[in-house]
Amino acid sequence: MAVKTPAGEDFQGVIGRTVADSQPWWPAPKLKAGAPDVVIVVLDDTGFAHLGCYGSTIATPNMDRLAAGGLRFTGFHTTALCSPTRACLLTGRNHHAVGMRAVSNMDTGFPNMRGSIPKSAATLAEILREQGYATFAAGKWHMAPMHECTAAGPFHNWPLQKGFDRYYGFLQGETDQFHPELTHDNHFVDPPHHDGYHFSEDVTDRAMGMIRDVTSLVPERPFFLYLAFGAMHSPHQAPAEYLKKWRGKFDAGWDAAREEWFARQKAMGIVPTDTQLAPHNPGVKPWDQLSANEKAFACRLQEAFAAMLEHTDTQVGRLIEFLQRIGRWDNTLFVLLSDNGASQEGGATGVLDEMKWFNGMRENPDEAVRRLDDIGGPDSHCNIPWGWAQAGNTPLKWYKQNTHGGGVRDPLIVSWPAGVAARGELRRQFCHAIDIAPTVLDAVGVAAPDVVGGAPQMPVHGVSLKAAFGEPDAKIERGTQYFEMLGHRGVVQDGWKAVTHHEPGTPFDDDRWELYRLSEDFSECVDLAEGHPDKLKALVEAWWEEAERHGVLPLDDRNAAQLFRTAPRPGRPTSRTRFVYRPPISHIVADACPTAARGWTTTIDLTHPEAGGDGALVARGSRNSGYALYVKDGRLTFDYNFFHEHTRLVAGEALTPGRHRVELKVDRQDVGAQAEIFVDGRKTGEAAIPRLMFMVSSTGMDLGRSLAPVNDDYHAPFAYPGRIDEVVFEVPQARPPGETRANVRAEMARQ
Repeated sequence: MAVKTPAGEDFQGVIGRTVADSQPWWPAPKLKAGAPDVVIVVLDDTGFAHLGCYGSTIATPNMDRLAAGGLRFTGFHTTALCSPTRACLLTGRNHHAVGMRAVSNMDTGFPNMRGSIPKSAATLAEILREQGYATFAAGKWHMAPMHECTAAGPFHNWPLQKGFDRYYGFLQGETDQFHPELTHDNHFVDPPHHDGYHFSEDVTDRAMGMIRDVTSLVPERPFFLYLAFGAMHSPHQAPAEYLKKWRGKFDAGWDAAREEWFARQKAMGIVPTDTQLAPHNPGVKPWDQLSANEKAFACRLQEAFAAMLEHTDTQVGRLIEFLQRIGRWDNTLFVLLSDNGASQEGGATGVLDEMKWFNGMRENPDEAVRRLDDIGGPDSHCNIPWGWAQAGNTPLKWYKQNTHGGGVRDPLIVSWPAGVAARGELRRQFCHAIDIAPTVLDAVGVAAPDVVGGAPQMPVHGVSLKAAFGEPDAKIERGTQYFEMLGHRGVVQDGWKAVTHHEPGTPFDDDRWELYRLSEDFSECVDLAEGHPDKLKALVEAWWEEAERHGVLPLDDRNAAQLFRTAPRPGRPTSRTRFVYRPPISHIVADACPTAARGWTTTIDLTHPEAGGDGALVARGSRNSGYALYVKDGRLTFDYNFFHEHTRLVAGEALTPGRHRVELKVDRQDVGAQAEIFVDGRKTGEAAIPRLMFMVSSTGMDLGRSLAPVNDDYHAPFAYPGRIDEVVFEVPQARPPGETRANVRAEMARQ
């Protein structure tokens, strides 16, 4: 008979007055012997056709071998955006229901967009850890409200508080691959400063280190690794030898590539032989209509993309070889997928710096070609143009953010040598990111719990795909699947799909719904809406029913720029107009930095050393966009880096030893600003900044040191040798939200 202990344990032994008249008892292991290790690898912004095993000519030999030894799914779907898809695959629930309708940088004030996963939707890591698994996360997180991702927390949405024992990676949606913002467990760390450093290599090393520890010390314990590369999100950056390999390989252009990749897809059976190649998306020109400079710029951007993808493939190969070498490969369930389709954030021409897209700026290829050799290296933060993105989504329409196939149909590879007998086969069942967690639990032999950590759990929305592991035509019993992203909508039911491409700012009731029979029209090219009005009506009604059920409403089509300019919300660091820092402090992520769009004043109380010395006082952003106030050759220097257009202000005299109050005033005037430096109340320099950025950089800010340089004057960490007692930022009051929304487009157009 069980005895309830003071701690609440149901003890099934015997407790007497002494050991002699007692009987010990130990709980049985929760997991059966032989439970598989689990690895989930997530690629970013990788289109349906981008991998070699899905049709492209980009070199992905290790992923191709993974597919050859396992299964490729051709009906796998995502949410069309990164944070929502990741929330789906780790919880098994739809993204609106778990507060992640868009990226975690946003909190719109409604339950469907809090930027964090509620306790009622436990992650795979939380469930598997309770079952005895070691749980590791490495790489991109982007599932915590970014204003919470400071050294002050709160930390309850960070990886370690979401079920992972260890973490190494970056919390933001993207990072510079040569100068990443790194978090180790619950604290920020500096990136290694050595020649040849690249984040993808580093994070793979760290992931293997976590596995090496547990398999060496407790080899009977299974592990779960969630490895989310920053690739293939912008910036597309790769080692020089990879960039060099792809020179000239895309000179034939995106139309020729689409045709070739499409033919390869048919030959492989990835798409049915009667599939149509979707026409150019709006804004995509035929390749032969581009100017010589447009072609040269577009080719170099695509070369950088290919180089980064091949480099990432190399890291996947290193991980697989490591698991084989330590004897853990055969019983590892290895899942590789992309979180959404290829990105449209490079615009029609592509960009040298993706922050231009978020600032509403268009790239000028005639100017950009002067910097072709920067592309793919530390002096670019580039992204591909629409034409190459659509090629990556072959044979589909539209892109990341859209609910047509190009946004939501993505590669999924599953390998499990001991559990999946099939080798190199295709699976065509419709499935979704919410099905990943139930599939893993089914493979492990664990039921989704009703309560996790004391929190009652909401229903799991996904279903297991395990039946398809052994049976090519296995029936996956899943119901209606809705889609919604930034106002675009879609629904799949019984092989039919209704979908609409929404124009921001227009009434949702004016959206034109299209109708496709997916089983006969893989690429959504034959719109059957007019011929089947009753079917379309039923599907649209089904969309509204699913929207009500999963918390999709209210619909919201505001873009990122508008959402970032909404009224400051209580509790967020950016709700203040005065920021007081007392260095040394940890790195500050971009979402917690003082805004720089309306101008600002920085006041620094410091003591300059008797021996002098140079170093950074305030450093924000990187060599691609940002600003820094620093001491160089003894003089105060301010550099405002507007996408490699530098405004440089140097004090007229050297900073003398002793205590000083340094002030930097940036007074916005129209789209630009007047910058002035004061030392102890006396102006020592001024300069005119032609234009201010709305979004400075995805890289945040440091005080007294620099994570990444904004120019060639110095190298990180460029620590200031003096003492900084206090740094105060003061920014103008934000405009009311109504005025902000009314003016945002006009402001962006002026840029």
